[in-house]
Amino acid sequence: MAAPKLKMRLGDLLVHEQIITNEQLMQALNSQKSTGRKLGDTLIELNYLSERQLLEFLAQQLDLPFLDISQRRIPTESASLLSEVHARRLRALIIEDKGDSVLIGMSDPADLNAIDQLEQMLSPKRLELAVVMDSQLFDAFDGLYRRTADIESFASQLEEEYEESSTFDLSNSFIDESGDATVGKLLQSVFEDAVQMRASDIHIEPDENQLRIRQRIDGVLQESILKESKIASAMVLRLKLMSGLDISEKRIPQDGRFHLQISGHSIDVRMSTMPVQHGESVVMRLLDQSAGLLSFDQTGMPEDFIKRIRHQITRPHGMVLVTGPTGSGKTTTLYAALSELNEASKKIITVEDPVEYRLPRINQVQVNPKIDLTFSTVLRTALRQDPDIMMVGEMRDHETVEIGLRGALTGHLVLSTLHTNDAITSALRLLDMGAAGFLVGSSLRAIIAQRLVRKVCENCQQDYHPDAQELLWLTNLAGEQAQTAKFTQGKGCQSCQYTGYKGRIGVFELLEMNEPMMGALKRDDTEAFTELSKANPTFTPLAVAAFDYAMQGITTVEEVLRLVETVDVT
Repeated sequence: MAAPKLKMRLGDLLVHEQIITNEQLMQALNSQKSTGRKLGDTLIELNYLSERQLLEFLAQQLDLPFLDISQRRIPTESASLLSEVHARRLRALIIEDKGDSVLIGMSDPADLNAIDQLEQMLSPKRLELAVVMDSQLFDAFDGLYRRTADIESFASQLEEEYEESSTFDLSNSFIDESGDATVGKLLQSVFEDAVQMRASDIHIEPDENQLRIRQRIDGVLQESILKESKIASAMVLRLKLMSGLDISEKRIPQDGRFHLQISGHSIDVRMSTMPVQHGESVVMRLLDQSAGLLSFDQTGMPEDFIKRIRHQITRPHGMVLVTGPTGSGKTTTLYAALSELNEASKKIITVEDPVEYRLPRINQVQVNPKIDLTFSTVLRTALRQDPDIMMVGEMRDHETVEIGLRGALTGHLVLSTLHTNDAITSALRLLDMGAAGFLVGSSLRAIIAQRLVRKVCENCQQDYHPDAQELLWLTNLAGEQAQTAKFTQGKGCQSCQYTGYKGRIGVFELLEMNEPMMGALKRDDTEAFTELSKANPTFTPLAVAAFDYAMQGITTVEEVLRLVETVDVT
């Protein structure tokens, strides 16, 4: 094919067509000298025009189609005609294989060098070019170039290597180097796929005739099944070796951790094994250290909410609790608070199980029950270390609660987490754990309850009209505004793996203690405390906060109703 050419240089052409001014072009060229980036990328970065504007203009000038591939199902077989390495390097994706020709989407179709290389790689097929946005290309790369084929291939290879005897115990055969190498490659592919899909957990579950590998993506498990069930023990054994666990012990659960470098990401892996009917089940939590800690502004908290939290954590003493189920982002919120409080003038001690992120200047202690290094023993010692602020990973028992509350009462700021459903029940849970009412009432300053809800995919967002039942629930939750509110949902596209959701956002409620509420706790009057909490003018329940997100088009009605376990619809 004849390579498309521009009539004049891109910058001059944009000025000529009055899309940008000459002054803007000069500024972009100066900026380009220092960064070395392409002119188009520089203009987008300086907000002189959008990516879509630039590419639509390029497509028009080169007489090429401009394609929106976010809603288009691209066959994996077509995309795989070009390897992932070359596709990402040349920013090119094979959208359709037409037999004697291929339709290729490029974000820079004027790159003659890239086109020459593509022609050589795909010869004798002819190239048909189309212009595609960079962001859509990279979403498609992540979705199409998954490691599932590699995982299946290595699994099959591993089973063949151990096929000589069906009764042979795989765990004893690890002296065979080829097997070891194959297990390593298989696990590498599993981790690469998980990182690429932004998975928070990996589950390896052996069954009688198959092996399930499940990934938790945006809070929901996605399953892939391998028919090679025999390889499970080899995978578990290798993982145990990596995390320093006892490889001879298969009858009792074990916990461990290890570190990985995968695709440019530094990953801490927390691993838990549990004996099940057909072997051992493994669950791994992936903590991306390279992503860095989030500040309050990056967590998605509303601005007024952040101001109120900052006020609470800058008080000289008292206890602030963060509550929610497992995987609701409690640790992220606590670390965001710690990174704000982390100053040379303050002594901060944390007691954690495990230490998830390493923070400079902060004394972080990892609990170890085997040597009696429990939350309560560390906390008792920590109080003698002259701290200003303490963070307790979890209020697990009466003793930890008691010491934490007394610490808050004696001039320390104590931050901690609790596993409860909402803010109001958290205070009652402390009483239930045996803490004295006067202690809770005097020490507790604020409770943050949170959940994570899935965000609607922006690429395939469309209007949604709730059915009669959903409308009834929403009306009971938010009153008449539910009748007129506009809602959205995702149709499903390449970018979100056809789920309609991409990413998650935190939903928060903040219960700040006032004098009447503290008085009710001191009297052990739980009913009065509940009533006063609900009447607190600054208190917005989780469900209402989620409903506000749904009205803004951030999340869906489905996610709001998943959050609202019980709403009285009588």
